[in-house]
Amino acid sequence: MPQHIAIVEDEPALAENYRDALQRQGFRVSLFAARDSAATALREQLPDLAIIDVGLGEDAEGGFELCRELRSRAPELPIVFLTARDSELDIISGLRLGADDYLTKDISQAHMLARINALLRRVRALRAPESGEHQFSRGALALNTERMTASWSGQAVALTVTEFWMVHALARHPGHVRSRQQLMDAANVVLDDSSITSHIKRIRRKFLAVDERFEAIETAYGMGYRWLEQDTGQAT
Repeated sequence: MPQHIAIVEDEPALAENYRDALQRQGFRVSLFAARDSAATALREQLPDLAIIDVGLGEDAEGGFELCRELRSRAPELPIVFLTARDSELDIISGLRLGADDYLTKDISQAHMLARINALLRRVRALRAPESGEHQFSRGALALNTERMTASWSGQAVALTVTEFWMVHALARHPGHVRSRQQLMDAANVVLDDSSITSHIKRIRRKFLAVDERFEAIETAYGMGYRWLEQDTGQAT
């Protein structure tokens, strides 16, 4: 069965252009022009990936609101913003809401398709059964690299695809500084420094929600981030 991509875009010509390009790649595509219609349909059935514009008609922040709703319901759903809004504030806002990628409409179709396929390749394994071969642990942290699930001291931590691979890159080499470029490479995304910072802050908040003493991610100022071994006081 072809993978399903939902496009939420209020400009019909652009939406149809994106749809045609994705259909040529073998995807099934649904188009929505407004936040309300998209939210209603996607409550019934989640797509394999959502592409969202930020401004939807008179609803200037509609894409952000839709992303917030989708992320709260489906932590693993790949979400990509594709928008003309390219200010640093908008990019940071989108990533803070949990989007996996933020693209601007001047991107080429080939580049857009490459980024979408990269995200889908990383989540395809979620449908595969769990295997011990794909288990990775570091102290209280446990990752399954096949299903892209994470837990801390036995409690699930709902990471997005991008966040998961950033954590994985850090935890594989505790004590070693990972530059922002290395984190981007690990997550297969292209972001600026402030966007990486936003992802790290969001990751910290998620771990702090399950353990208020979480301090495993340390900032190496001017260099990047490192993973620290942390004594949680629990057997792991």
